[in-house]
Amino acid sequence: MTLSKLNPQNVWKHFYSLTQIPRPSKREGKAVEYLEQFGKSLGLETIKDEVGNIIIRKEATPGMEDRKGIILQAHIDMVPQKNNDKVHNWDKDPIVPRIVDHNGEAWVYATGTTLGADNGLGCAVAMAVLESKDIAHGPIEALFTIDEETGMTGARALKGGLLKGDILVNLDSETEGELYVGCAGGLDATATFKYKEEELPASYKTLIINVKGLRGGHSGMEINEGRGNANKVMVRVLLPILRDLKGKLVSIEGGNLRNAIPREAVAKVAVPAENVIAVKDLVEKICAEVKKELEPIDPQVTIFIEPSSSKVAMAGTVALKVVKAVYACPNGVDRMSLAVEGLVETSNNLAIVKSEDGKIYVKCLLRGSSDTAKLDLSESIRAAFELAGAKVTMTGGYSGWQPNMKSPILATMKETYKKLYGVEPEIKAIHAGLECGILAKNYSHWDMISCGPTIMSPHSPDERVLIDSVGKWWDFVKAVLEDAPKK
Repeated sequence: MTLSKLNPQNVWKHFYSLTQIPRPSKREGKAVEYLEQFGKSLGLETIKDEVGNIIIRKEATPGMEDRKGIILQAHIDMVPQKNNDKVHNWDKDPIVPRIVDHNGEAWVYATGTTLGADNGLGCAVAMAVLESKDIAHGPIEALFTIDEETGMTGARALKGGLLKGDILVNLDSETEGELYVGCAGGLDATATFKYKEEELPASYKTLIINVKGLRGGHSGMEINEGRGNANKVMVRVLLPILRDLKGKLVSIEGGNLRNAIPREAVAKVAVPAENVIAVKDLVEKICAEVKKELEPIDPQVTIFIEPSSSKVAMAGTVALKVVKAVYACPNGVDRMSLAVEGLVETSNNLAIVKSEDGKIYVKCLLRGSSDTAKLDLSESIRAAFELAGAKVTMTGGYSGWQPNMKSPILATMKETYKKLYGVEPEIKAIHAGLECGILAKNYSHWDMISCGPTIMSPHSPDERVLIDSVGKWWDFVKAVLEDAPKK
């Protein structure tokens, strides 16, 4: 079976179309153009703003003109992650979806890459509503934003006054049957070290250390699961090599996106020839330790070494200072919320460690539902890296979205869901970042809520969506539009 045969077909056909258009964050221009042409082809008012956000308006169906305007919002871009053995050009190649039966349930995966259900399915549902001829609804606006995954650029740049609606339905959460009324804010931390190179003694041998097989995942949704962090695993190996075995660091690269838990890391080291066997024994020992520790969540983790060559390495003690700082840097859940049971309050994803052109960059993404707690965590990270001699910058900060339990659209959606399915949806806040809090800066009057289908392991090649959940979600969205509050 192909995606075009799945129900609801009008949603899956649009999602499939988006999988065929490369749209990694900051390079989603072709998808922006596609959505702009889509709106115009329907004869609907279509606007592209200065940064590339797309707004498409559709008038109320007859008899629904007295309803409040609803904005269906999704982001165009996706996280570009692939397995190490997968050849994929994110600027040219389409995603290859496949349907997999897992424990009696049908899921859609990609083939060796992220699927882009986050947030391609949100876009597809909005497109299906815009195209529909048989859904009763009040005034509709679809807002498709750019670059949500790496900076929320579209949401930040959206000007006030462009949208006319009163209610924002964000289509970017990832569990069917749950309604989200709040989310965490974020902050980017970057520590920069400078280094010089020196020639290696002739007696030194060069080795490549690989950390592979970790699951990775979404640094908001899955940060509480204890998944392994490749950068943390790597410094666990590097510290004794540099400190105890006279090793020198040649280069290091781990992780590539702030909002994805790093799955792989590679470092090139040089050690005296007489210490090569000790390094091999050390790697085997730490690999066994890590496999045992992570077996319940990351059973495929592996650490191995390969021979290599280099004439130079980093001079002085800077590499050891970097390794110690990364070792000391908080990673994962920092604090659980005391107000909302089961909600992570603050966390840090130690996302990227990379050496290039005489500098080593360490990049983190902090999340927090409390701005003050998030700031406190940032100071811990700053302290760890400044003590090691790095220059530390904090950028891209944004506040979270505070819950409004008296929200009229929340009351409507709870009632509608119970009418459809006989049970009330769960009401939750999420540790991941949604665009709602940022969008509210220029649209403070909006009544906001978020919903979505069931998506697992976003931001990793294990990303998948439960097929049945898409149909339930689609029926729910249609019913909400029909039940929209009156003005």
